[in-house]
Amino acid sequence: MHRYRSHTCGALRESDIDQTARLSGWVHRVRDHGGVLFVDLRDHYGITQCVADPDSPAFAEVEKFRSEWVVRIDGKVRRRPAGTDNPELPTGMVEVYIKEIEVLGPAAELPLPVFGEQEYPEDIRLKYRFLDLRREKLHQNIMTRGAIVDSMRKRMKEQGFFEFQTPILTASSPEGARDFLVPSRIHPGKFYALPQAPQQYKQLLMMSGFDRYFQIAPCFRDEDPRADRLPGEFYQLDVEMSFVTQDDVFAAMEPVITGVFEDFAKGKPVTKNWPRIPFAEAVRKYGSDKPDLRNKIVMQEVSEHFRGSGFKVFARMLEDPKNQVWAIPGTGGGSRAFCDRMNSWAQGEGQPGLGYIMWREGGEGAGPLANNIGPERTAAIRDQLGLKEGDAAFFVAGDPEKFWKFAGLARTKLGEELNQIDKDRFELAWIVDFPMYEYDEENKKVDFSHNPFSMPQGGLDALKSQDPLTIKAFQYDIACNGYEIASGGIRNHKPEAMVKAFEIAGYGEQEVIDRFGGMYRAFQYGAPPHGGMAAGLDRIVMLLCGTTNLREISLFPMNQQAMDLLMGAPSEATPKQLKELHIRTNLPAKG
Repeated sequence: MHRYRSHTCGALRESDIDQTARLSGWVHRVRDHGGVLFVDLRDHYGITQCVADPDSPAFAEVEKFRSEWVVRIDGKVRRRPAGTDNPELPTGMVEVYIKEIEVLGPAAELPLPVFGEQEYPEDIRLKYRFLDLRREKLHQNIMTRGAIVDSMRKRMKEQGFFEFQTPILTASSPEGARDFLVPSRIHPGKFYALPQAPQQYKQLLMMSGFDRYFQIAPCFRDEDPRADRLPGEFYQLDVEMSFVTQDDVFAAMEPVITGVFEDFAKGKPVTKNWPRIPFAEAVRKYGSDKPDLRNKIVMQEVSEHFRGSGFKVFARMLEDPKNQVWAIPGTGGGSRAFCDRMNSWAQGEGQPGLGYIMWREGGEGAGPLANNIGPERTAAIRDQLGLKEGDAAFFVAGDPEKFWKFAGLARTKLGEELNQIDKDRFELAWIVDFPMYEYDEENKKVDFSHNPFSMPQGGLDALKSQDPLTIKAFQYDIACNGYEIASGGIRNHKPEAMVKAFEIAGYGEQEVIDRFGGMYRAFQYGAPPHGGMAAGLDRIVMLLCGTTNLREISLFPMNQQAMDLLMGAPSEATPKQLKELHIRTNLPAKG
């Protein structure tokens, strides 16, 4: 017999009854039922119930077992007594009568429980992550992650893509976040950067004639952490294709992402034919560039109903042509208590409030706004929004450029409060026609609003003749249930257009050559039209595992302060290490 096991803890079935089995694993829990000891023995594959009664030669040793001891158990497989079977376990029809045991690894008192799924402080969970990963739900999430990666790889290869690995030590690039810098020992005073994404390399692969590339790529960004973005590193399904239009990218990737979701949706509906929603429309209807389409609330502009009305606050705002009034319909929200609660919520979000109209029995409008604008205008708003008695509408006003994100938050809040969100489905959509540039208020300059390597719609002519803030890009995202899960674009592959695009954002030609020399040179020697995207593996896994925190689907994540509590990173370098790198630290004074 094998030194440690003849079967795993998930393998035994009724067909194994009367056999002698050897199992090794962790003591999940011990139960004492009237002097009979039941040991739930667990390994990666499952749980087997093992039994010792006072007649068992190992009974005295089993009495010493504690949670998470690693033990070997030899015994006879037998049918569980009538009425004690457990159909929820694959091994639930049998048990092992213990004849011999060996303690392979005793465990000290546990800093957190493994049995059960009770909440525990995150810092303890991360410090003892090896224990946390033994817990059933987290363990299963990690296995699901691996299966999702397998599904992605399989589907990409079926679509004719080839997998490549790009360098980890590279040059700094303006991807929109801070780089992690790596000092060079061989070249004192110079630094490598960890890639924020393999953007330049995958484009260079297209210059090299490889045609269809993908990679499950590690990416590194020195960003502040949040629940849906891990500090330090993340993984993405990175994709690039040659001789393609935007439609070609969509046609290739839509079945891949849809298929992966269908594989792991556990029967929940997944969008078959993805809508394509222009950025401006997404902002206008949903107040988000990553709208949650499970929420059926659609915002509408209702400026005309307030223009010249008795509600002077809105009427005066509308004298400025850039200002608008948007309505957020609230089906079933037509009670004073609910409307006041929404108003208080808006104040908690830093807003002066949230105006509203309620429609009472008979369809008459009520509330301060209704009283000020009169019954005709109130009825017109109700008709435009398709509302009825018992419903309400909430209003935001001003410059849409400044209030659309708050309007989106209000739409989400209303959807949650009024049960307008069908949470048992995955709604996928392309968001298209992103603006090429935006105005950076802090630095008082025009800057890229998205990926700087995207092709502007209209090409070089648009860069030369249009107001930069009106130029749209061949840039697109994939939205799912309120999250951006992928971003991509058709690339700007013409040197002159590339230089001009960066020039508008304040980069001189020489700076472009210095910073992106490899790609700039490659464009001089026959660059094919190309495009691609990158899908966030971590967020996709998070959605499919039904959690809202990326730490629940990652093996060894950092905490909210970007610290690895398990390994003790970041840590101080030794004087010898710093000397070899020709680095001297200049730490801030301790307050």
